[in-house]
Amino acid sequence: MIDPAVTEEVRALERLDLEGLRAVWRERYGTPPTLRSTDLLARLLAWGIQSEAFGGLDAETRSTLFRMSLPVAAPSLAPGMRLERVWRGTTQTVEIVEGGFRWSGQTYRSLSQVAQAITGVKWNGPRFFGLRQDPAR
Repeated sequence: MIDPAVTEEVRALERLDLEGLRAVWRERYGTPPTLRSTDLLARLLAWGIQSEAFGGLDAETRSTLFRMSLPVAAPSLAPGMRLERVWRGTTQTVEIVEGGFRWSGQTYRSLSQVAQAITGVKWNGPRFFGLRQDPAR
């Protein structure tokens, strides 16, 4: 059931500037986060107010979010394996060899060196070849 008092409290956040939002945070929770985004701080406060009034996330959702936050182990690479990446319309193939990575007839010590040779700019090699997910997932 919707509580008009909670709705009004959340709507009141829209009228506050960053310092006003920080003051509300201090009053409710203590030291505010060091955010400079009025929108994000207002959203965090709104969620906090609503979760206090109506309950937070259920156990299953908390568990799912926790599992999603765990690091994903990168696959182990062994000599003889190949990695492929399409870069600017061309498939780039890297072979894992003893002591490094062979691409275009040359052996490199790291995937990041290969990625830089392909693109011309510094890259995280495992991320470039899809072995590591973005932190944001």
